[in-house]
Amino acid sequence: MSRQHSYILGLNTYDHDVSACLLRDGEIAFGIEKERVTREKHATGFYKEVIDYCLSAEGITMADVDLVVRNCYILPVPEMEDRLMYQDMPAFLPEHERPDASTHALFRSQSDKVKTISHHLAHAYSAFAPCPFEEGVVMIVDGVGSYRSDVDESFPGDEATPLARESESYYKFSGSKLECLKKIWMEPERGFLSDEFYNMPGLGAYYSRASSYVFGDWNKCGELMGLAPYGRPNAIPPMLQFENNKLTVPHWTAELNQPYIMDSPGKWETHPAMQHWEDLAWRVQDDTERVLLERARWLRETTGAKNLCIAGGVALNCVANGRIAREAGFENVWIQPAAGDDGIAIGCAYYGHLAVQQKPRNFEMKHAYIGRPYADSEIEEATKRFFIKPQINVVRSNAVYKETAKLLADQKVIGWFQGRSEFGPRALGHRSLLADPRHAEMKDILNSRVKHRQPFRPFAPIVLKERADEIFEGAGDSPFMLMAKPVAAAWRDKIPAVVHVDGTARVQTVDEETAPDLYYILKEFEALTGVPVLVNTSFNIKGEPIVETPRDAMACFLTTGIDYLVMHDTIVSKNKAHRFINPVLEVYSDVTNLVRSTTRVG
Repeated sequence: MSRQHSYILGLNTYDHDVSACLLRDGEIAFGIEKERVTREKHATGFYKEVIDYCLSAEGITMADVDLVVRNCYILPVPEMEDRLMYQDMPAFLPEHERPDASTHALFRSQSDKVKTISHHLAHAYSAFAPCPFEEGVVMIVDGVGSYRSDVDESFPGDEATPLARESESYYKFSGSKLECLKKIWMEPERGFLSDEFYNMPGLGAYYSRASSYVFGDWNKCGELMGLAPYGRPNAIPPMLQFENNKLTVPHWTAELNQPYIMDSPGKWETHPAMQHWEDLAWRVQDDTERVLLERARWLRETTGAKNLCIAGGVALNCVANGRIAREAGFENVWIQPAAGDDGIAIGCAYYGHLAVQQKPRNFEMKHAYIGRPYADSEIEEATKRFFIKPQINVVRSNAVYKETAKLLADQKVIGWFQGRSEFGPRALGHRSLLADPRHAEMKDILNSRVKHRQPFRPFAPIVLKERADEIFEGAGDSPFMLMAKPVAAAWRDKIPAVVHVDGTARVQTVDEETAPDLYYILKEFEALTGVPVLVNTSFNIKGEPIVETPRDAMACFLTTGIDYLVMHDTIVSKNKAHRFINPVLEVYSDVTNLVRSTTRVG
C-alpha cells in the first residue's frame, strides 16, 4: 500500500488537544485526538500515541510518510523540543513520556521532511483546504496564537512588536492559494508568573477570561455560552470598545470581585454569585457576537466574497456562528468540525499538501468520521471479557434500527456506537447517547443518570436534513453541530428536551450519504412517533473524553444509567447480576488507579 500512495502527517503538539491527521494522496485517511487514546481530557504532551494510531490504522510506518508538518502555539516545535531537553515542564512533557520522546524519530528531528508552521496559518489551512468552495474568505479567531516573531507568513502591516501574539487573522483564498488580509495582535501583558493570557487584550482571550472567572477554568467556554441566556440583558454594561473596526479590550476592574474559587465551600450551582455570573455570561456572549458579526460584515464588504470559512477556538461558539450565517450577508458559511486546536493537525497536513508539495485541492470534508474502524470481533471481545460477560445480555439483531427506535420511543437512553469515531469535540452520531426529545424531563434523566453536568446546559438535536427547515429557522445545513438556530414555534412543545431557554437549539442535520446509520434510525423513529428528531449528546460522562473503542463504550455503559448499548448490530442490556458485580469492580478500579498514580509519582 505504501508504495502506491503519498502520505502527509499533520500534528498539533504539546499543549492542549494534541492530535494527528494522516493524508493519503491529499484526502484525509485518519485523524485522532490524544484524549481519545489516553482517556485524559484535552490531553497535552508528546504525540507518539496519535501517530501510532494513524499509522497502524493505515498499515504503514513512519518510513512511508513523505512529509510531517507540525504546530505548537507556545513556541515553534524545534525550539519547544530544545527547551524540553533542559527544562522540567510536566504540563507539556510529563516524566513518564520523556523516554518515548527522547527515542522518537520526530523528536528534535533535523530532517527536511519535517516542517513547522505558525498557529493561525495552520487554522486557516484547516478551514479552507477541505471546504466545499473554490474561493472565499477565512476568519480565524482564537484565544492566543503564535508570537509575531514566529509568524512566517506574509501579511499587510508590521506594527506589532516581536512578542505580540496572534488574536485574529483574516484571509482570502482561491483554489489552493491563500492570502492574508489582516491580523489583529495582542501585545504582551503583565501577570502572575504565567497567567498573562488571562489579561491579554483579544476577543478569544476575553471569553476565556470570563470562563475562568465563572467556572475556574479557561477552557469552559462552551459552558459559558450555555449559561449566557440565563443572564439579564444589559444588567452589566458593554465591556468591549469597538469602533471603526478597531477592538479595545479593557482591563477588568476590582468591581468584578466575585470569581469562582475552586476550593471554596459549597457547590457551584448554589453559589451566591450565580446571578452575577449569569449576567456576566450574557454580557460576554453579547459582546462577542457583536464583534464577530461586525468583523464578518467587514470581511464581506471588503472582499465581496460569497463564501466564508471560520476556524479557531471561537468558531466553536455556535450561537455566534448562527448569527453570522443569518446576518452577515454571506451566501454560505462553512465551519470545519474540529475548529479548535485539535483541528490544527488537519491544517498542518493540508499546508504540506498545498503549500509544500504544491498539489491541488481535491478533497471536501463532508463528514468528521475519520477514526479507525472497529471490527465486529472487537465488539464481541468487549462483551466477553471476564468480569463483563456475567453482567450483560447480548443480542444480535437484523433489525437494529427498528428495535433501537422502539427503545427510544419507550424513553430509554441508548449508547450508540457505530462506524468510525468523530474528529473534534462534538459527538456527531457515531459515539453518541441518543434519547427521545418529546419530553422535557429527558434533560434531567440524562443529567442525573449519565452526564452529571450542570442542569443549565442544553442538549442538541439531530434532525433529518430534508425536515430541518420545517423545524428550525434559518436555511442551510449544519452537519457538524456548529450552528444554533431558533426552533420554530410550532415545534417547541413537540421537542422540549432540545430547546434551550432562549428558544434555540444547536442543530445537527443528517443525510443518508454521510451518516447512513444515524439517518436510518431517525427514519424509524419518525415512523413510530412522527418526529424526525432525536436528542444527541456525547457518549461520555462529565470530565471524560468521548468514548473511542468498544471497551470504552462498555465501561461507560456499565458505570452509568445508560439503558442499552448498541454497537453495530449488537444490542447490550444489563442483567440482575450487574447490580452486585459492578460496585465491587468500581472499588477495585479506584484502588488500582490510586496505587498506579502513587507509584508513578514515586
